[in-house]
Amino acid sequence: MDPIQALDARIASRHLLDHTFYQRWNAGTLSADELREYARQYFHYAMAFPTFVSAMHAHTDDLPTRQLLLENLIEEERGPENHPELWLRFCESLGLDREDVKRGIANDSTRALIATMRDLAREGALHEGLASLYAYESQIPAVAKAKIEGLAKWYGISADRDTAFFRVHMDADVVHANTSREILRDLCATDEQAQEAERAAGRTLDALYAFLDSVTA
Repeated sequence: MDPIQALDARIASRHLLDHTFYQRWNAGTLSADELREYARQYFHYAMAFPTFVSAMHAHTDDLPTRQLLLENLIEEERGPENHPELWLRFCESLGLDREDVKRGIANDSTRALIATMRDLAREGALHEGLASLYAYESQIPAVAKAKIEGLAKWYGISADRDTAFFRVHMDADVVHANTSREILRDLCATDEQAQEAERAAGRTLDALYAFLDSVTA
C-alpha cells in the first residue's frame, strides 16, 4: 500500500469527528460548561502548537520542509490576528474572560497531548514529526466546518469575530495537509519509515482522543 494511503487509513480509523465530543457538538447536546472547559483547555494547545512547528523547522536541513513549516509558523503567530488571539475571541463568545483563560491550568490529558507532539517534533525523525502534524492538520478543515455549522445551529454563535479561528483553519490546513502529504511521500521511502510515520500519527491520534475524553462529561 502507498505509505500515504496507509497513513490516511490510520487517521480515518480514529477521526476526530467520530469522537463522542464532536458528535455531541454537532447534535447540540454539549452543555455550556463542557464547551467552556474545552475552550479553556484547547487554549493551552493553541499556544503550544507553534512550538511543535518551530522545533521541526530548527531540526531539519530539508528546504521544502523548512519552507512549509515556516509558512505554517507565520500563519500561526503573525500580527494581531494570530491564532491564539482568534481562539481567545471564541472563548469570549462563550462568556469566558480571556485573562482567566490565560491563567488557567492545563489538565493531565492536555499536558500529555502537548508533550506527545512536542516529543515527536523535537526528538523524532523528520517523517515522524511531520506525520504527527499531518495527523492533526489533515482533519481540521472538516472538523472546522462541522464546528462552524454546529455553533450556528445549536449555540447561536455565528459572528465572524467569534468563529474566525475555525474559518482560518478550514482553508489554511487544506494547503498545509496537501503539502505535508507530498513531502511525507518522499520521506517515507522505506517500509520502516512508513511504519514509523504511521506509529507517530497513531500516538498523536490517541493523545487527541484522550484530550477530548478529558473535556467530555
